[in-house]
Amino acid sequence: MITHATPVRRDITYHHDDHQATLPIELHRSDGTTETTALILDPTQLEVLYAQLDRAIGMREAAAGHSG
Repeated sequence: MITHATPVRRDITYHHDDHQATLPIELHRSDGTTETTALILDPTQLEVLYAQLDRAIGMREAAAGHSG
């Protein structure tokens, strides 16, 4: 069973011909094994992820007492 996924420390790429971004991720299983794969995002999904990450960074900064 997959428990979570984490980004791999490699750059995201954008493929203009396919109109897709590819984010390398690692899947973690409950038995401790992992598998590297990719999260493929279309332009709309990429914008949604950008907005969500921006909000999460703002929440982190607010919790740390930063004005940001």
